[in-house]
Amino acid sequence: MPSNTIGADGTITRDARSRYRQRSEGGAHGAFEAETKRAGGSPRAEIDVVRGPAPAEIADVLGSTAEVVIRRRRMFNGDRLVQLCDTYIPAFVAEAAPDVAQLDTGVGGIISRMADAGLAQTEVVEDVTQEPATADQASALGVETGSLLLTITHVGRTEDGRTVEVSKHTLGPGWTLRYGVPLD
Repeated sequence: MPSNTIGADGTITRDARSRYRQRSEGGAHGAFEAETKRAGGSPRAEIDVVRGPAPAEIADVLGSTAEVVIRRRRMFNGDRLVQLCDTYIPAFVAEAAPDVAQLDTGVGGIISRMADAGLAQTEVVEDVTQEPATADQASALGVETGSLLLTITHVGRTEDGRTVEVSKHTLGPGWTLRYGVPLD
């Protein structure tokens, strides 16, 4: 089965082919924890949860400027900060699945809490881009301001097409992203 790896040099290979299906493996509280443990790492996260407006580009994807739940995470492998992730969750999702607004979202994380509430993500689209590091991102990730960083904008939708999550992952140095496409 596809799996993430962490090389001897610290390079993280993120294998997207199965990461969301394995999000609760070993009692993990989401895909990052499950995949980092599977690769032999020591995952941890610093989490802040607030309510407020989403940035304009995220509001456009959500199709609304209404207040959202914002989960801000600093994700580590051991003591090394490896990514920053801001997740934007519409109010209707937080009402149906209130645990998404908690610091501890339980086994399987927010995707599992959404599924428990009848809002299972059946489609995920991830756009991978390079974006210049802001001063805050550069300071946190140990790069120069303006350095190009890989970013993944994850959009999760339900079977009926409702967007239930937009996450923007900003990756520190040392990542490889792996995707597979079935050719049937």
